[in-house]
Amino acid sequence: MTFTSWQFGAFVAIIFGAYYLPPFRTFQVQLLVLASLLFYGYGQPALLPLLAVAVFGTYLLLVLALRNRRCWLPVGIVFNLLLLAFFKYKFLFFSPASADLTGVTPVDFLLRLPLPIGISFFVFHNISLLVDLTKRKVSPPDLKSVFLYIIFFPQLVSGPITRAEMFMPQIKPKYFFDVPFIDAGKWILTGFFFKLYVANNLNEMTSYMDFPLYETLRTQDRWLLVFLYSYQIYADFFGYSAIAIGLGLLFGYRLPVNFNLPYIAASFSEFWTRWHISLSNWLRTYLYIPLGGNRHGAWRTYLNLMIVMGLGGLWHGAGFSYLTWGLMHGLLLVAERPFLARLQSIDSSVFRAVRIGFVFVGVTMLWIFFKLPNFDHAVGYLQGMFTPSPSPNPPKLFYDLALLYSLPVMIQHLLPSRRFERALGAIEPYLYGAMAALMYLEAGPDTAFIYFQF
Repeated sequence: MTFTSWQFGAFVAIIFGAYYLPPFRTFQVQLLVLASLLFYGYGQPALLPLLAVAVFGTYLLLVLALRNRRCWLPVGIVFNLLLLAFFKYKFLFFSPASADLTGVTPVDFLLRLPLPIGISFFVFHNISLLVDLTKRKVSPPDLKSVFLYIIFFPQLVSGPITRAEMFMPQIKPKYFFDVPFIDAGKWILTGFFFKLYVANNLNEMTSYMDFPLYETLRTQDRWLLVFLYSYQIYADFFGYSAIAIGLGLLFGYRLPVNFNLPYIAASFSEFWTRWHISLSNWLRTYLYIPLGGNRHGAWRTYLNLMIVMGLGGLWHGAGFSYLTWGLMHGLLLVAERPFLARLQSIDSSVFRAVRIGFVFVGVTMLWIFFKLPNFDHAVGYLQGMFTPSPSPNPPKLFYDLALLYSLPVMIQHLLPSRRFERALGAIEPYLYGAMAALMYLEAGPDTAFIYFQF
């Protein structure tokens, strides 16, 4: 069940209608847990037992870790990391095409289970729960609250990754008259607009980046499509996150903002404070700082950055392309770090614009390794951007449509925020009306959210 399906709309309407009824007020948490299980099991019912094992196992280890943190917290973290590693990286060692993987029927059954949707996100929630609550040495929360935090359906599949210490205090009775309908509506409408109008339409064009289709492209078209994919992946993931935030508000929960205009970042470190913010915060809190952060000298800091970004790349998938993507971002963070203070001290809008352009082009070029998980395909695409194309019959790409579908991302990033906010008051109803009309009349062919595969 995807956010863009009519079944999901009906599902949310029914749950929302029951959620605030007085008879259900004492059962709101249970209702959301049940709704989340229905949402997750709609497409993969066979994987509901796995979800139960992950939650019950984490809860049991949480109770034990609250009694003895030194002993049981590492066990809880390892349990979740092994769960993630088994499903995400098993086919590095076993071929899915093999008729007989191990010869042991129960093991073969587990190995043939598909990658559970959202496993990376609920594993990260599990680890946050274990670390945050045992650090504060609180009494064990009730099981239904743990279930809700881990599998709350708006954020279950693709985040935002919410820290336990932020979410758990919000679990309390909710009232209909406290719902910020206007804010929720704006988030949801904006999210659907960026997904349906921008991302889905751009996907029709960027599909030519896939192998072997990219071999038919002209050199200039390869360049165009890389930039279009940069806009697409932002619109797709920002759209999902915006919808999730809006849905959370409808049910009385505030989820963290996940994007803050990442393509106007003037450094690669600033980019990672603006892109997928909840993941960046998670990696910094639970990996970079425990590794030592920047507390042990420059070279140790550089090593920590490379480790964190390399693992962040592998988190997205078991492929050399993802590792390359992560390590290249790590290398860029390391390379700019000694000069960052000096660069930031130069007070020039022109110089800042040049830096923004450099960072945007660098981030965009690295998206090639993200779009093409097969490393050879990614390198082949990249090489074709710098050599003349021999293709006698290239596909026709409509440059005017490319600009039209990319324009919302450009406008959102390039308009000065304060000036835009002042002007927005008068035109806001017309703006949201236009967005609603465009996403209905000019929606692209339905496609899954990009981050569903992670």
